[in-house]
Amino acid sequence: MELDNIEKLVEKYFEATTTVAEEEILRTYFKSDNVAPHLEQYVPMFNYFSGAKEERFTKQVPLTPRKNYLKWASVAAVAVFVVGFYFYRPAPTPVTLADEYTQEEIESAQEALALLAMNFNKGTEQLYHLEEFEKTTDKFLTKK
Repeated sequence: MELDNIEKLVEKYFEATTTVAEEEILRTYFKSDNVAPHLEQYVPMFNYFSGAKEERFTKQVPLTPRKNYLKWASVAAVAVFVVGFYFYRPAPTPVTLADEYTQEEIESAQEALALLAMNFNKGTEQLYHLEEFEKTTDKFLTKK
């Protein structure tokens, strides 16, 4: 009957539904020398948990922040601010097209761009015809 009870407790342990008292029963069972052969695979696990429970952290934990870090961070921030202020150059005033080019040059550029747009539109019209051709050929090719 004890072996059946231990098997049920192991099953409950892996489902995380055991109580502290039931876990203590399992630890004492797996520490003993008369463990059932089909449960011997759990012996190292329970021995590890028993040993890990006894481990303690003994190093001193510093609770105050390092003051040198804060000092150097503030010095670096001031240095970045000073360098940025030194190299700051205000943006130049925007230049208009009329200030840089003559009216004749602007008009000739507008004509060239209008010609380019017209030829571009002709090319896109041809692409529309190509797209329609592709749609109709797809209808014939996919027909079963």
